[in-house]
Amino acid sequence: MLSIYSLTVLPTHSAAWTLAIWWGIALIDIAMPGGKRSPDALPAGTRMTYFSTVLRLYVLLQLVLIAVGMHAALRADWPTALGLAFSVGFITGSQGITFAHELGHSKSKIDRVCGWVLMSSVCYGHFMVEHYRGHHPRAATQVDPATSRLGESLYQFLPRTLWGSLQSGWQLEGQRISQMKTSWLRSPLAWSTAASLTVIVAIALVFTGQAAIKVIAFFVLQSIVAFVLLEIVNYIEHYGLQRKTSNGKREAFGMMHAWNADHVATNSMLANLQRHSDHHMHAWKPYATLEPLPGPQLPTGYAGCLILAMIPPLWFALMHPRLEKLVSNQPLAQ
Repeated sequence: MLSIYSLTVLPTHSAAWTLAIWWGIALIDIAMPGGKRSPDALPAGTRMTYFSTVLRLYVLLQLVLIAVGMHAALRADWPTALGLAFSVGFITGSQGITFAHELGHSKSKIDRVCGWVLMSSVCYGHFMVEHYRGHHPRAATQVDPATSRLGESLYQFLPRTLWGSLQSGWQLEGQRISQMKTSWLRSPLAWSTAASLTVIVAIALVFTGQAAIKVIAFFVLQSIVAFVLLEIVNYIEHYGLQRKTSNGKREAFGMMHAWNADHVATNSMLANLQRHSDHHMHAWKPYATLEPLPGPQLPTGYAGCLILAMIPPLWFALMHPRLEKLVSNQPLAQ
């Protein structure tokens, strides 16, 4: 609700507030006493009604946020409209895509539909195919477009993963359609893509001239900010980690194949996504039940690592010694 308020009352400051909140969370992760430990995981079998309801209610909040952002951008000058797009995109990327990811792992059809809605609102529907059928089987391998390689900078990784994930998502959906003997008319990926394009066409029909261009630019830019943020997180999650292959058989995904963090400020906002080893090893586990496994540990939470990853020399200086310790089986600093 604070985000919607800032868009309607203080639109000229929304981008600055977004940066301040982001860097503030990173600072809390680093400096807060006890902030490196999130609450204990809930026992398996705990009823998840409250936790799933929070995720489902967020879907409506995100749609309202985007609509309010469009309205504010329409009345704003161009610099302010672009700042609004950045602010909204940071929310739809950090919260929206994270929640879509969790909903997509649910066994509930309602939850998965909610995940598709969230990803359609940021023009990245193929994630709902590629992540579950592509990334999870292939994570921490050379063939996974969402796994960053040793020595690969963020700026080398982004074009590779953006194109590779898009290509993989459509290929996997095509294979499913062929195997199930169904048609593209029944493909959720096709419908998601159509929904994203329909929003753009609808804006062009409702508004005219500069107004249409400005609102379309807002919608497209918030989508770009959102899915680029997702891919930066992907860069962080498996950087330099590789599963071994022996006699043509790939090593099973284990605790040592994902980077983890248990910083409470970031974990509280990202549905325990930083407990990433346990998530990959038990993909159906609800986020509240994920365990903080003693696998490879990041130097800080995702909020801080986003900043570090954007400065390749600093990122390499912090991460490569950690990778060397993993290879030599030395304990990692927490």
